[in-house]
Amino acid sequence: MAVITTIEDLRRLYERRVPRMFYDYAESGSWTEQTFRDNSSDFDAIRLRQRVAVDMSGRSTKTQMIGEDVAMPVALAPVGLTGMQHADGEMKAARAAEKFGVPFTLSTMSINSIEDVAGFTSRPFWFQLYTMKDEDYVRRLIQRAKDAGCSALVITLDLQILGQRHKDLKNGLSAPPKLTPKTIANLMTKWTWGIEMLSAKRREFGNIVGHVDGISDASSLGAWTAEQFDLTLDWNKVGKLIEMWGGKVILKGILDAEDAKMAAKLGADAIVVSNHGGRQLDGALSSIRMLPQILDAVGDSVEVHLDSGIRSGQDVLKAVAMGAKGTYIGRAFVYGLGAMGQKGVTTALEVIHKELDITMALCGERSVQDLGRHNLLVPQDFEGQWQQ
Repeated sequence: MAVITTIEDLRRLYERRVPRMFYDYAESGSWTEQTFRDNSSDFDAIRLRQRVAVDMSGRSTKTQMIGEDVAMPVALAPVGLTGMQHADGEMKAARAAEKFGVPFTLSTMSINSIEDVAGFTSRPFWFQLYTMKDEDYVRRLIQRAKDAGCSALVITLDLQILGQRHKDLKNGLSAPPKLTPKTIANLMTKWTWGIEMLSAKRREFGNIVGHVDGISDASSLGAWTAEQFDLTLDWNKVGKLIEMWGGKVILKGILDAEDAKMAAKLGADAIVVSNHGGRQLDGALSSIRMLPQILDAVGDSVEVHLDSGIRSGQDVLKAVAMGAKGTYIGRAFVYGLGAMGQKGVTTALEVIHKELDITMALCGERSVQDLGRHNLLVPQDFEGQWQQ
């Protein structure tokens, strides 16, 4: 049994175990993948300020995100097709998050349905909404999330149109995978994945199939999905969705100060600084570089979280010290899930928590809530290198 010490260890196991099309789905970005790479590498430019001869006892990483107690300022991000990374992937990731004490966010494009996850867990989870042209479907989807007891609605704003991801096109990405000579050859090398998938509760998009008229299988689903993302989504429609939900709302996909101000004005409980993991607008700045500007723009008017690029507890610490109240991990937990199922997600959370805790101590802090810019050494040009 391999000794897992980093998220990278999990990624290597994940790559060996999961079919190529699903590995590439997670481990890629749009076009040249510049933003995908920058999301992680830009964290490296921020250095930590070491402090010594301080009391390191009694440390705590506990805090809150949108008023909910969390074991550390980390939530599992919404990731589509998670149930293709491992059988019943969303259900198992949600249970791992519940046991660890961090929020889990279920994607609209999940394999396991809202009801599947609600029946498998006892702690309320968050539900992520993609806005579709079919307004009746959206209303019913929101009601299903309410009925399942979801404690927050996460509205994704940066996927009105799909960014081109070359690897997905070349792999013929689908759920379940289409049996071509290429995919069959790859699946033959991933036999443990295949055996587990035979017993999976679902192998198609559980929030869509059976809930939309005329959608009963993968072929009809593909045609519907291709034309359903709402190109007309604007702030007025976002406001209506917030009103329709009537509970806590997180707006995800904010990468501009003006958009952040609009989100705060609409009454969002939190915004997520995110570029969709580098999977939408290639050439956009990394989330961590945009975080200071957005924090300056909104002040204390809305809680600010950060997504995209986090691969360690040190990354979490840097984001929180820069001013984020919470962070999201997507690929990091998917690596663990694909590598070892629910245990792998727990392992990913344990790795990140340990790195956060030890780094916090070596920076001279006993509580994650005391982290601030005083813990960091940030290059002078980090925030102002690119000007509008």
